[in-house]
Amino acid sequence: MNEKKFLTEQFEANRTHLRRVAYRMLGSMTEADDAVQEAWLRFSRAHTDDVGNLAGWLTTVVSRVCLDMLRSRTSRREDQLTPQTPEPVAGRESGGDPEHDIVMADSVGAALLVVLERLAPAERLAFVLHDMFGISFDEIAPIVDRTPEAARQLASRARRRVQGTDTIPARSLARQREIVNAFLAASRGGDFNALLAVLDPDVVFRADKAAVQLGAMSEIRGAEAVANTFKGRAQGAVPALVDGVLGLVVKVQGRLHVVLNLTIAGDRITAIEAVAESSRLNALDLVVLRKGKGRKE
Repeated sequence: MNEKKFLTEQFEANRTHLRRVAYRMLGSMTEADDAVQEAWLRFSRAHTDDVGNLAGWLTTVVSRVCLDMLRSRTSRREDQLTPQTPEPVAGRESGGDPEHDIVMADSVGAALLVVLERLAPAERLAFVLHDMFGISFDEIAPIVDRTPEAARQLASRARRRVQGTDTIPARSLARQREIVNAFLAASRGGDFNALLAVLDPDVVFRADKAAVQLGAMSEIRGAEAVANTFKGRAQGAVPALVDGVLGLVVKVQGRLHVVLNLTIAGDRITAIEAVAESSRLNALDLVVLRKGKGRKE
């Protein structure tokens, strides 16, 4: 086995874990994938023969990448990209509607991401690594350039802020479906005013590189601009659970073409992320929804 193949296999064995860490740090699957890719580049250039715990070493690398991205985002005052649930939760033990269970269980994680956005970058990193992934403060300390005790205080402060916020959204699955269906109807019917009614005034649309190659703009800001983009469109889009969160999928001749991740807050769509890169599409957990009652196909 040549060295490059060996390195690739070692990294791929840890990719899922790194992706989850990065996503919970950043709240954006696009940025999470970018962070993991940067971690791969650093790994491929590093000398790791003496590394005893490769998973821990890679977690440290991706955490540092995420911390830099969070700090850069803060300095630029960027809006958060579309949040998704970090990983699907199969809440099928309750005996009720499994689809509803999945959305309700995962919506807590989606809401938590909103809370995490309010934390300072170092607080967020300390909380995520320790409370969500069980990493010790001795390991966290050098990442945030603090002592272990200071890192502990960061996580404690973040924990108090998280626990003091109601992270369970009051919006029901039925209401989410109404908003998504209203967006689809307005888009297909070319109803500009109806689109404005379901879009947040500061809504942001973003597309990955593959979606841009298909004709989408990389970024569009504001309700009017986004409404103009979707006016008369979405003819082939159908509602779906995308990693447990309501979104839209577009299939062409039975093949998945584009996924639209939606962020809904205050009964309006605040962000839309178009995903078309095949590697990202293949990694998604999708459940296409039938019309009415939220049943899956």
